[in-house]
Parts: sequence; structure tokens; C-alpha cells
Amino acid sequence: MRKSLSTVSLAPLLWLALGALVATGLLLTTPPPMEVHRPAALAQAADSFGLSTAAPAGLEFEASGLIPQPPDAPAAHASNLLALPHDPSYGLAAFWFAGSKEAAPDVGIAMSLWSRTQNAWTPAARVVDRHQVGAALGKGIMRIGNPVAWLDRQQRLHVFVVGTGLGGWAASRVLHLRQSQPQSPLNPLQPALEAVGQLPLAWLWNLSHLVRHAPLPLADGGMVLPLYFELGAKYPVFAWFNADGEFQGMRKFTDLTQALQPALLALDGDHWLALLRRQNQDGHIGVVAVSDAGKVWQRQADLPLSNDDSAVAALRLPGGGFVMLRNPAERGRSQLLMHLSNDGQTWSSPRTLEDGVEGSEYSYPAMTWSDDRLWLSYTALRQGISWQRWRISPSQQGQR
Repeated sequence: MRKSLSTVSLAPLLWLALGALVATGLLLTTPPPMEVHRPAALAQAADSFGLSTAAPAGLEFEASGLIPQPPDAPAAHASNLLALPHDPSYGLAAFWFAGSKEAAPDVGIAMSLWSRTQNAWTPAARVVDRHQVGAALGKGIMRIGNPVAWLDRQQRLHVFVVGTGLGGWAASRVLHLRQSQPQSPLNPLQPALEAVGQLPLAWLWNLSHLVRHAPLPLADGGMVLPLYFELGAKYPVFAWFNADGEFQGMRKFTDLTQALQPALLALDGDHWLALLRRQNQDGHIGVVAVSDAGKVWQRQADLPLSNDDSAVAALRLPGGGFVMLRNPAERGRSQLLMHLSNDGQTWSSPRTLEDGVEGSEYSYPAMTWSDDRLWLSYTALRQGISWQRWRISPSQQGQR
């Protein structure tokens, strides 16, 4: 006798059909035109950087440690750093997700601040969880993660997080949280975040968009937030916000598949690069570029640097030059490397930041510039968030 199909057996087919429907809709949907602006910080000529592409000699290590974990949170991942240039007490803020394990119901977004007077991180505080977000949005949220923070022109804190319902990370939405009022100094225990809503990135249920990397600041006080689509075809997406943190529109790049988590670099006001985590056999870092301030992106040759299907971090230094962090495919997430570049395309020999045993993990790096220093953070063994602080070498400063 022929067996009837059960609901359980049909579930994979239903998810496949849903993924195809969402992907097709996104490919056919053309975002509305938008005005774009020059990045706030423009690169100098390459020969004035004083950084060598032959060796990473432009930065010197200063300090390192672990950011305090919230109580009863044995797991941590996906940190993000935010400089606080106008805060009189704190130099920067760190955000990450903490709980019993990734995607567990008890996972929440944690925050710690670097105190200039104490020269240390404040005790970690949980600033939002899935129940708060779900109640504010009027929908069930099963897990949250990947916080990305930004300050608008009023110095209000905005935090973007990934929120999921059914379907796991691939069926996520990007949720937008914002301070109700600017706080200076920032409250180390509770920044008073309220839910603005979910970003309108797709026509069908807003499914399968995620956030990971820091925004690119624009000259008008707004920013470009790098995002990515993950259900079926995987490709980068770029969303625009004005100086008050209001969503303006988006651009997507769909000619490159299996490419996630774009990290943005501005070579100058019009020429930008996005470095990409790739999921392919070659295992090299992907690149897309734009020469018209974000309107039309074009695929570039992959960098001749391997990557273990893990997030890549990139940052432009204030005086010129670029820094990149990656996990090499040869060692996986057990090794974390730093590179420097004058042009964002030719990178120095690596400097090893972490070199663990096989099976260990030092991944998902983040960077920011605060108080004339380069600050790094990254996942340490999935048990905490490590940080490092670097300064420009005195000899390099003299060449500027």
C-alpha cells in the first residue's frame, strides 16, 4: 500500500519552496533610487600613509585581556565595538551575545564600557533579550544575536540585532533598537533601548537578512549598514540611514553567491570596497567594489588570502591605511591574523594575534578607533570576548 505523505515529510519541501519564493522576490524587487553621500572620513594618498605593504610594522601592541561576562553566561560570541568620542567617561562600548550557548533561549545582548579613569572594562550588563524585543514588536522572537551599534548625530545609541522565529538563522530579520534619549555618559548598566521595528528589506515577511559588521559613516552624519541575505543564494546588501537613524533604502549585490558578512572600506568618498566571507572551494576572501558612492557595485577578483568561512573584519585608520583580520583556511578558526594595506587590495604579510590548538576558536573579529588607539575584539573559545589595543608606531607617526 502506498504511504501517504505526512506533515513532517513535507516540511523540507515547504522550506525549500519558501526559500525559492523569497529569493525570487528579492531578485525581482528593485530598490527605489536614493541620494548617497560621501563617507565622513576620506582616505589620503597611499604614499603618505607611512605603512609598508611588506611587513605589518605600522602598529605596536599595547594591551589585551578579556571583557567581563555577565553572570551565569558561560558562552559568548559575535562582538562589536563602538567608539564614544563625545562621552566624557567612556572611550568605547563593546556589545556581544551571551548565554548558555549560541541560539539558546536565554541568550541576550550584553554590553561593557571601557572606563578612561579606571583603565578597565565595566561589569557586563544585559541590555536586551528576546522577550523584550518580541513584546515591543508584537511577535515571537526565539533567539537574538550579532549586535551592531552606531551613534546618530544626536549621540543616540542605535543597536541592530538579528532576530529569528521559526527556521533558524537563515530565516532571520534585522531588528532596530534605539535609545529613547541620548545619554552622556552612557549608562553602563542600562542604555534604555526601545524597539524601533524590523528593517524593511524584503517584500515577503522580511525573511533571511542578517547583520554583522560596523556601518560606514557618511559625511552628512548618516551611515551605510552592511547586511547580507542567507536563504538559498547568499549575497551582500547595503542599507542607508540618515543622520537621525531613519532607514532610507537599500542596494543589493546578487551577481555573487555564497558570499556573506560584507566589511566596508572607503578608499575615498566615491570608491568603496566590501570584503566578504566566502563559502566556496577556493576559500579566498571575496571583494565587491563601487566607484559611485554605493550606487552600482561590481565584482572584483578575490584576494589571494584564504579564509575559513568565517567573518573578516576591516577598518580604515584615521591617518590613512587599512587593517584587516581573518581566520586562514589552513588553520581554521584556531588562528587569527592581522594584515595592513595602503590601498585595501594589496595586503602585508600576516601578524599572528592568536594561535590556538586544533579545534580552538578565535573568531568573528571587530575593530574600532578610539582615543588614538586601534581596538580589537573577538570570540575567545566561545567562552568570552577577548580584546586588544594597538597604537601607531612612533616611527610611522613621524612619517606623516
